[in-house]
Amino acid sequence: MMLQPVIIAGGSGTRLWPLSRSGFPKQFLALDGAETLFQKACLRCKAISNDIKPTLVVTNEDHRFLAQEQLREIGLTEANLLLESVGRNTAPAMTLAALQAMAEDDDPILFVTPADQTIQDSEAFQAAAKSAVQLAMNNALVVLGVVPTSAHTGYGYIQADGNTVAQFIEKPDLATAEHYLQEGNYYWNAGIFVTKASVWLKALKQFRPDIAIATQNAWSNKTVDHHFIRPNKEAFEAIPAESVDYAVIEHLPNSDITINMVPLDAGWNDLGSWDAVWETASTDNEGNALTGDVLLVDSSNNYVHASSRVVGLVGVKDIVVVETPDAVLVADKERSQDVKRIVEQLKADGRKESDLHRKVCRPWGWYDSIDEGERFKVKRIQVAPGASLSLQKHFQRAEHWIVVKGTAEVTCGDNVLTLTENQSTYIPLGEIHRLSNPGKTPLEIIEVQSGAYLGEDDIVRFQDKYGR
Repeated sequence: MMLQPVIIAGGSGTRLWPLSRSGFPKQFLALDGAETLFQKACLRCKAISNDIKPTLVVTNEDHRFLAQEQLREIGLTEANLLLESVGRNTAPAMTLAALQAMAEDDDPILFVTPADQTIQDSEAFQAAAKSAVQLAMNNALVVLGVVPTSAHTGYGYIQADGNTVAQFIEKPDLATAEHYLQEGNYYWNAGIFVTKASVWLKALKQFRPDIAIATQNAWSNKTVDHHFIRPNKEAFEAIPAESVDYAVIEHLPNSDITINMVPLDAGWNDLGSWDAVWETASTDNEGNALTGDVLLVDSSNNYVHASSRVVGLVGVKDIVVVETPDAVLVADKERSQDVKRIVEQLKADGRKESDLHRKVCRPWGWYDSIDEGERFKVKRIQVAPGASLSLQKHFQRAEHWIVVKGTAEVTCGDNVLTLTENQSTYIPLGEIHRLSNPGKTPLEIIEVQSGAYLGEDDIVRFQDKYGR
């Protein structure tokens, strides 16, 4: 049977602020190497079987170009993206994937996994995955149960007798979790599910027909733009938000639908907080996990991530320090779950640091706001080869562009000119303009904006190949 990888890449990862933000969430971060968590999840699934369909990714509309670029980097250019206009949790996401998979194949086996987890033992993961696929071929819905390494109170648990699931249990208190650890037949629920698309749809119709009907309606009225698949926006936003577990999985024991579990002992971690990142990272002799330009004196068991400048620690232990160009986090490692409260404060105050980095990715490249003050802003802009910004104008600002690398094609009113390194041009306030990169190497410019208002919303687009 054909295997259909399904990567659930929603969520904002607020506990890993300031690296993870709603505009660039944790699944798209490379925390321990060149590949991001999202890319690693895609590659893990691709390695399960030779009979495999192009990857299906369920993600937010706002992250479509970010996900597509990361897929391109690992060679998965045939992947299809199911785009959610709003988050509706994992049950509608998995249902969209099942409907799409059955439209392209008779009844493939879905291998559904979150995009923001890490696996340290790839061989053990592949063995567990293949066992799950074999069980799913017999019309079972299979969950991978992580062999627990501690009495963790932040995960739901699965009680199992061999491959048979007895029950699913909500997050326990510490004493109960310790009992589960001693018993030995309780596993963490990792949110990784394997089943035929038809089995999932049957189970959903049985236990949550409201979600099944509403999701079918949104998918039936979808639009398709090459690899972007968009459920009908109004219909999708009317779907009840619910997790796979609450909607279906917890109802399956003792039902007419077989629910099995395969143990997973592969160094799994959901990286739900900075202390979890520290647990999976390489450390020095003093237990420090370090990324970037970090200097230590008499310090131990710390997690330090320096993005843009030197960070020094003296005489401290068990803390988290995460530095980015526009924010610095310092936290007690044991309190790192509470980082989300900082994000809540930022959102309540209407501050952009909860959503965007200083460096912002765009489908054509990126920009970095390197300085700003009264009536001016300075950006460093990179445009990918062959890419271009929209044809646009601004009502409240003028712009000066200086090329520092590559070749720029500039449209300014009725004029089109070519600029190379050390050349510049001026875009008057209110003039229609566009910046393009006709070359084969990245284009970099410095943009100096001047005017009474310099917000990103002062823009009118006349042509945009990215559909914004």
